[in-house]
Amino acid sequence: GTSWQAVVTGATQTAVAGNGYFIDTTSNACNLTLPGGTLGDEVSVVDYAGTFDTNNLTVTPDSGEKIQGESADATLTVATERAGFTLAYSGASQGWLLKNN
Repeated sequence: GTSWQAVVTGATQTAVAGNGYFIDTTSNACNLTLPGGTLGDEVSVVDYAGTFDTNNLTVTPDSGEKIQGESADATLTVATERAGFTLAYSGASQGWLLKNN
């Protein structure tokens, strides 16, 4: 299962595979950096305060990795209030993929 962490309020956070993060962007935008992926790794995120539409969450892959098959080092910007999602690592070809959306 997912190991949920305390609420994150800082501007930057480095994720750990297997963890879930309640991210509060009430005061500032946040950048979440994904770990180097291993097949089957997962990272979950929830918009704790419903403020991703005001202060976005930017998800950045580990250096040289992909998100949703985009070119290496492409970021994912989340601007949807109350968004919650899980990214699963599928391998080098597609990288981190949305498990649910």
